[in-house]
Amino acid sequence: MLKKTTDIGLFELYRKNPETADRLLFGRETNSDRRGFLKGAGLATMSAMVGATIPFHRNMPENFIPVAFAAEDVITGKDGLTVLNDRPLNAETPPHLLDDAITPTARHFVRNNGIPPEDTGAKGWQLTIDGLVDTPMTLSIDDLKEKFDVVTKALVIECGGNGRGFFNPPARGNQWTYGAVGCSEWTGVRLADVLKAAGVKKEAVYTAHVGADAHLSGTEGKLPISRGVPIDKAMDEHNLIAFAQNGADIHPMNGAPLRLVIPGWPGSCSQKWLTRVWLRNKVHDGPKMTGTSYRVPNRPVAPGEKVAKEDFVIIHEMPIKSLITHPATGLKTPDKGMEVRGHAWVGDRKVESVHISVDFGATWIEAKFDKPDNDYAWVNWRAEVNFPQNGYYEIWARATDSEGMSQPHAISWNPKGYLNNSMHRVAVTVG
Repeated sequence: MLKKTTDIGLFELYRKNPETADRLLFGRETNSDRRGFLKGAGLATMSAMVGATIPFHRNMPENFIPVAFAAEDVITGKDGLTVLNDRPLNAETPPHLLDDAITPTARHFVRNNGIPPEDTGAKGWQLTIDGLVDTPMTLSIDDLKEKFDVVTKALVIECGGNGRGFFNPPARGNQWTYGAVGCSEWTGVRLADVLKAAGVKKEAVYTAHVGADAHLSGTEGKLPISRGVPIDKAMDEHNLIAFAQNGADIHPMNGAPLRLVIPGWPGSCSQKWLTRVWLRNKVHDGPKMTGTSYRVPNRPVAPGEKVAKEDFVIIHEMPIKSLITHPATGLKTPDKGMEVRGHAWVGDRKVESVHISVDFGATWIEAKFDKPDNDYAWVNWRAEVNFPQNGYYEIWARATDSEGMSQPHAISWNPKGYLNNSMHRVAVTVG
């Protein structure tokens, strides 16, 4: 079941100030103010959340909450996610629900920057490849399937702000804990193959990605997010223009019918509802590419320190990280022995080892894991542990990458709360 943990949740907001709730969520002032409601992003938001269009939306009364919202499962097709924000809709997955080797579509996190498009059907969807290319192209999804090799890969997508909720002083933004990550199987064509077919000009240094989602303001033509990557990264064979997730259509909140998957780098590079990729002769300067968005200071800074914008650098590869998916934190058990399971992943490197501790880091047990099916998939690790006596224990997990970098107990603070790869800990009471 879906649990809401917004700072001011939907129902609490309607209870305390229904007029403000209507205005913020649906863009309308009163029941008679239908023009603002219909012009704004509110109708798309409501339709996306109930999973269908609303034919008689004009008849809905003021301060109205659809009965579908009263159900536990607000996001159709998702199971167990914790909603962090209503507008835009963002939701993460509790660690114990990520125990599967491949993340089920129903448990893949949701990260939105704007309002998803209402029509996410594959029929009629088009992708434009232009900018600094020899032959600009406009392709349907059928064109992609017919003209290029179709491949399936297990690929990790992780929000750059995963773990932001643990920064002190707090960093602004969605207060992700551990669950803004998933490793589904994505099917599509290689971005590199499509770019090669268009012919990359020598002047091109960066991609720019455009999706069909609308800005929260409702301003026509204004993009909520448009990021890109250097050409060298774009030409990596593991990047996909994906049209399927786990052997079926992509979930609408995960970017149906077409999205980029740029593994190893922040999930914001993996544009959802993809409509255009264009090549530029400079670093892309679209929304969420400039200022401090998806950037960290170029040096260690003290907690709470003010950092000049020119001292921020763009995040590229993600750091080594691990997650304990079994047992769930808070478990009480009479058993002194158990299997501990989880995943580990890293940006452009490889996972070298995973160790766990049950004695606050005094000793470590090496976990076992199988080689992943492909690069950029997470490894699924496991280890047997035995607790010496009844009592309270913490299980810690620490992964190390192929360059010898390991997870810290706590990372240095940064103003935007990015790249938190501190060790995951779960609590267990035995006896």
